[in-house]
Amino acid sequence: MILVRYIALRRAKQELADFEDLFWGGTDLRQLYSELSEESAVVSGIERIFVAGFHEFERMNVEGSVDADAVQISVTRATRVAVTREEELLETHLGFLASVGSVSPYVGLLGTVIGLIYLFAELGRMSQATLASLAPGISEVLVVTAMGLIAAIPAVIAFNRYTARIEMLMKRYDSLIDELVSILYRAARGHAQ
Repeated sequence: MILVRYIALRRAKQELADFEDLFWGGTDLRQLYSELSEESAVVSGIERIFVAGFHEFERMNVEGSVDADAVQISVTRATRVAVTREEELLETHLGFLASVGSVSPYVGLLGTVIGLIYLFAELGRMSQATLASLAPGISEVLVVTAMGLIAAIPAVIAFNRYTARIEMLMKRYDSLIDELVSILYRAARGHAQ
């Protein structure tokens, strides 16, 4: 799960960087929209957000609603809905990592307690207990604790890192959306005049 999420977030970051190069590079937005909205086009998360916002702008233009304030509100709403969907996709399985990270130590501890109970029961049956007779049982019990930690530590680290990456992506999405809304607002004002 850690590897799957790593690949997905890395791909989202690269797709965002590629799209930002196009967007900030002065590409004609209407041409970009027509390329991305073709049925055969494979679009990334940020591209779906862009298409949602530009589609709303185009829909309002077709309806004749060129009031710049209405365009701004409508495009902002459409892009925010698309961002929410993309955020849900990026956060897929993060709950699983959080659960593994928080529950695994307790599962290991439970195994340790059960192992110790078994070990003490064996100790009660022995007439003479020596360190050599107890050491193998104690080491097995400690291995169970270690297994819980081995599962928990990477899950917690991955969860924290991936959450931070998603927040960074969301901030970059937001800045791109703000610029898109601003461009479309100015375009609507230009049509109205």
